[in-house]
Amino acid sequence: QVQLVQSGGGLVQAGGSLRLSCAASGRTFSTYSMGWFRQPPGKEREFVGGITWHGLTTSYADSVKGRFTISRDVAKNTIYLQMNALKPEDTADYYCAARSRAYATPGPDSALYAYWGQGTQVTVSS
Repeated sequence: QVQLVQSGGGLVQAGGSLRLSCAASGRTFSTYSMGWFRQPPGKEREFVGGITWHGLTTSYADSVKGRFTISRDVAKNTIYLQMNALKPEDTADYYCAARSRAYATPGPDSALYAYWGQGTQVTVSS
């Protein structure tokens, strides 16, 4: 069982930066690939990016590639989403999630993730 608690987020001007954190409980956190998703107002949830259980491989949606970076600190049981050069269209509720199966790769299908953080709001003003 994995429990995820998010922190960070808030209001920032376009061009600014924010960092989201996702702290996990559970001894097997290091065996789960993780993903970040977001849900813009009035839209469906979308994949932002993911990181493998060993932290060696990351993947990103085209819309955030080059601006967002995902990392993980196994010792702290925490993953991070560093968001730079933020745009108003990045405004959304952001969620971290853990894959339902250990050692599985991250991917854009939210149905593959069994554990979710509580969500945190990010608002980018123009």
